Amino acid sequence: MTGTPPSSTTAPTFELHAGALRLALRPDLGGSIAGLWHRDTAILRSTEPAELQSARAAGSFPLVPYSNRLGYRRFRWKGRDYTTQPNFGDSPHSVHGIGWMRAWDVVSHSGIAIGLALRHAGDAHWPFPFEALQHFSLTPESLVATMSITNTADIAQPVGLGWHPYFPKRARSRLHIECSDRWDTDAALLPVRKVTQPGIDADVAHLDFDHGFEGWTGPARIRDERFSLQLRSSLPYLVVYTPQDRDYFCVEPVSHVGNAIHMADPAAHGLRTLAPGETFEATMTLDVAVL
Repeated sequence: MTGTPPSSTTAPTFELHAGALRLALRPDLGGSIAGLWHRDTAILRSTEPAELQSARAAGSFPLVPYSNRLGYRRFRWKGRDYTTQPNFGDSPHSVHGIGWMRAWDVVSHSGIAIGLALRHAGDAHWPFPFEALQHFSLTPESLVATMSITNTADIAQPVGLGWHPYFPKRARSRLHIECSDRWDTDAALLPVRKVTQPGIDADVAHLDFDHGFEGWTGPARIRDERFSLQLRSSLPYLVVYTPQDRDYFCVEPVSHVGNAIHMADPAAHGLRTLAPGETFEATMTLDVAVL
């Protein structure tokens, strides 16, 4: 469990099969999902695993040890100042944690389940040591993912978890979410103001979000001409990204508001303080019904 960058000479791929569902993974590319298909039709944005070039092009990747943006690559924690490194193009922030940047080790594997592990020793991208585990299982109707993070440092550290699934934008893609509030952002795309948002129920083509949402209840429902999907999670927040110039959209279960570590009360916005040896675990389930 080294957590080292992937080798350019190998492309280890793993697949799970259950009924008509096929899940392909690239542990070496950020422990990411390359694709999820029902027969030959993509459920997530999907690339054959041997052809996937980066986690950012994947069907989904893990968000650990934080989600979304960490403002201006610096933070103060327990009286000390820390910095992180650029990791997302020309963004002034560090984005999506480090799990998506590292190779994960396969620790268990069967035809319908796989376990991955990442051991992080602490570095310039994230100063605190931790160990993260992912587990994926497949049934003929569902993908079930769990993720955990254990603090292996000798001091408490701030942590968050999440997933970043991408869904194909089809002609009749529609999104239904029950929630209570939306976080509006400043020019640097950092959340600054919470406003009332009593749900989303619209065609994806008419949406233009890159926002976090609070008060998420019930499953997020995604429907198009091929599938009716239900996304459920133990995590209480969602990030919804619906770029109008892309052929995909994202509905991301996360544990905290973006940039929560810079807010006056990070814990009130979902950021966890993990004591040495303590573990935080989350689950996500995607139920698939074919239309």
